[in-house]
Amino acid sequence: MTTNNPKAVIVIFGATGDLANRKLYPSIYRLYRNGKLSDNFAVIGVARRPWTNDVFRDKVKESIDNFDDPHIDKDEFASHFHYNPFDIQDLEHYQELEALIKELDAKHETDGNRLFYFSMAPNFFGTLAANLKSEGLTTTQGWTRLVIEKPFGHDYQSAKELNDQIREAFSEDQIYRIDHYLGKEMVQNIEVIRFANALFEPLWNNQYISNIQITSSEVLGVEERGRYYDGAGALKDMVQNHMLQMLALIAMDPPIKLTPEEIRGEKVKVLRALRKLNENEVDDYFVRGQYDKGIVNGEELPAYRDGNGVDPESNTDTFVAAKLMIDNFRWAGVPFYIRTGKRMNRKSTEIVVEFKDLPMNLYYDKEHETKSNLLVIHVQPDEGITLHVNAKKGDYNASSTPITLSYDNNSEDKMNTPEAYETLLHDCMRGDSTNFTHWDEVALSWQFVDVIANAWSKKKADFPNYTSGSNGPEEADLLLNKDGFEWWDVKSE
Repeated sequence: MTTNNPKAVIVIFGATGDLANRKLYPSIYRLYRNGKLSDNFAVIGVARRPWTNDVFRDKVKESIDNFDDPHIDKDEFASHFHYNPFDIQDLEHYQELEALIKELDAKHETDGNRLFYFSMAPNFFGTLAANLKSEGLTTTQGWTRLVIEKPFGHDYQSAKELNDQIREAFSEDQIYRIDHYLGKEMVQNIEVIRFANALFEPLWNNQYISNIQITSSEVLGVEERGRYYDGAGALKDMVQNHMLQMLALIAMDPPIKLTPEEIRGEKVKVLRALRKLNENEVDDYFVRGQYDKGIVNGEELPAYRDGNGVDPESNTDTFVAAKLMIDNFRWAGVPFYIRTGKRMNRKSTEIVVEFKDLPMNLYYDKEHETKSNLLVIHVQPDEGITLHVNAKKGDYNASSTPITLSYDNNSEDKMNTPEAYETLLHDCMRGDSTNFTHWDEVALSWQFVDVIANAWSKKKADFPNYTSGSNGPEEADLLLNKDGFEWWDVKSE
């Protein structure tokens, strides 16, 4: 583990892209502003466009234009950024890049530390990694690390081939696979809520919890991502990574120590314990949907199939709901319900833990029905924690009424709350892989998801089957109703 103020030359492949401008440059600025990145750093932007250093630096300053900090000279900050036009296939360009890295390493005294960030299409990853190694860019006196964006493959086989290619050049402990959900404040809070509170951990099992629900809904459609999204869908774009990662954190056993290896080991155990389905069982546990047109806030929104780059007969899912079972001692018999979709009625990511009812509730009556105790972790956009309990009403009756105990993270100083990419970049430069996905997790999640994807690919769905601005298809409600549960739309409770 390195210091909290790491030194490094950061090489961003795909430096002219949207992700770099929206997330990476502002995150590097915030780290620098907050004293989490020393002056001993340089950023090399690598892409095909024939930009100069001045053009690149102007783009960087544009990306941080909304930050107003009188203590930071933006020109001074931007002077750490350098541009390097690049052709991935041309080995001479790697030699030129190596010379620039060495020059900046000496200038900024970064001790030979190198961070390569692949912010580009995954089909280039293998070639790029192989050439970086063959031309000597991965050999240095300091540390070398690689950050990779999703998607990491489109099924288990493609993910394995990609991983094998990258592993030719980088060892597993050098590879940092980003899942930006793992950088979110309240996702990282899951472990603290569970393992730092005697109130919850003794109850965190099938004796006291009736079900757990994980929802990640969006109000937006696919917008301009239609061509990419039509080859992926919600199952591969959200369930395989974000949803299963949150499930693993909620369900894992306490690690022996708070080290990346121990935490990862417990998450892997959860993914191994996921009940395996065969293709004939998929419809009993999974629901898929695709949004139709609808009127939201007085505006008529188009159906998914009318989107740019989308097949007019598309069989792609924009919504997935599922009942997942974890067959281990802690969770046997407890259903984990997940749902994720586009064009739903509100933007929200939250985890709802519903505790079992008392065997005999003395305060139950038909007129004032006591509600289940809930622990709700609000991941976004309203970060916080809410505990739903029952208490006496302020009247002459002895009946109870639901009340909430809330912690609202949005009331904190948000200017000083790290953004997900900021947190993950800092972790990577410090050598902390806790909030990144290991290959074992990627492999297990793809193996689980492949069965569902294969079953769906063989059967034409009755799409579209939910209206834009709704909660998704009715079948998603029935999935819970047949078990005696319902989705907790906590905001409306």
